[in-house]
Amino acid sequence: MSLEVLSIIVLLLMFVVGAAVSVNIGLLGFVAAFVIGTMLAGLGAGDVYASFPVNMLILLAGVSYLFSIAQKNGTLDMILSWGLRLVGGRVTFLPWVLFALSAALTTIGESTVALAPILFPFGLQLAYKYKINPLLVSLLIMTGIYAGSFSPISPYGLIVKGILDRYGFSYSSVDLFLNCLLYYFIISVICFILFGGLRLMKNKAVVETGLAGGEAGGENRLNFHKAATILGIVALVVLGLGFNIDIGFGALMIGLVLSLMAPKQTADVLKQVPWTVIVMVTGIITYIGIMQKIGAMDLMNRFIENIGNPYFASLIATYIGGFVSAFASTSGLISAIIPLTVPILQDPAMSVVGVITSLVVGASVVDISPFSTIGALVVANVRGVNERVFFRNLIYIAAGFLAIGPGLAWLLFVVGGSLV
Repeated sequence: MSLEVLSIIVLLLMFVVGAAVSVNIGLLGFVAAFVIGTMLAGLGAGDVYASFPVNMLILLAGVSYLFSIAQKNGTLDMILSWGLRLVGGRVTFLPWVLFALSAALTTIGESTVALAPILFPFGLQLAYKYKINPLLVSLLIMTGIYAGSFSPISPYGLIVKGILDRYGFSYSSVDLFLNCLLYYFIISVICFILFGGLRLMKNKAVVETGLAGGEAGGENRLNFHKAATILGIVALVVLGLGFNIDIGFGALMIGLVLSLMAPKQTADVLKQVPWTVIVMVTGIITYIGIMQKIGAMDLMNRFIENIGNPYFASLIATYIGGFVSAFASTSGLISAIIPLTVPILQDPAMSVVGVITSLVVGASVVDISPFSTIGALVVANVRGVNERVFFRNLIYIAAGFLAIGPGLAWLLFVVGGSLV
């Protein structure tokens, strides 16, 4: 067996091990990069260090730091409270408000890791109280989360940007965001129709907005630090998109200013940064860098050339990503699948943003699977249902998403080129 083939097998084994036992696959990536790179391929430790994505570390740590402050000082709870008022007293619109809130918060940079544990318990509590199908609420929160998760300043969007920059591809991050937003809106409409949304429109019950985290006690009122936080997030968007300021360093600067404004309140926010996700992403990308140095990417290039059709190759990659992601980390899978499809992206007949949209949608649309983090949160927080039946229904829905979702994304974004 050649070293190139061995490195690909090891990559696949990382996801198998990561899904089977509680171990960060990023750690597996770092160790595998060192073992294969230095002990088998004859590379030096410096080659392993050179493969470490410093830019990705700064991007993810900086944005996560800023939004850890926003969560710590109550800004996100306040936005959630404001959003609930948009319901206007009608339970009918509650799933759509949750969709809009999820999309808005991830669009402005909140990570799914931090947001999902807040929104799913809250949304499912409301579903139980007002007798709304918990599957409907869960699906619209999930689609909302991923509708905004690929914005230019969101963690997933930054992961994609970091990888494509690393390989020298130019693409429109705004087009990627708009494609994903439109795709998940379409999926959410379908879910709304299939899981009781039309019947819900007859519900005249009124939502108690006080459920949004103690508004009666004044916890969700605007104050100087929350206002500064909102202005800081807006400034990050303007600086990053309008003036090409490095988003990671920009987020660190704004977060530092906010910390200096309230040092006691923000003293422990670094502990809330999702370091496990950062280790996962950087570890996999480091390993992918070693794979590139030993020729594994050239092997993948020859494999795609043998397929003879880049469209068919991208379809295979999209479905592989969806299947693996149903059991593994979406961020980790995206970090691995995009570099492996570099030969497809290099084909001048292919739309870079179209292929990337298809890949990231295929990898994320199956996250309602109870074997994924989001699906597990749903199962853990649902109330008033038979848990075994609900668990089985989530599996069926995830299987349906896996069968249709990646293919639909491929038709829209690869064959169609782009929706925007």
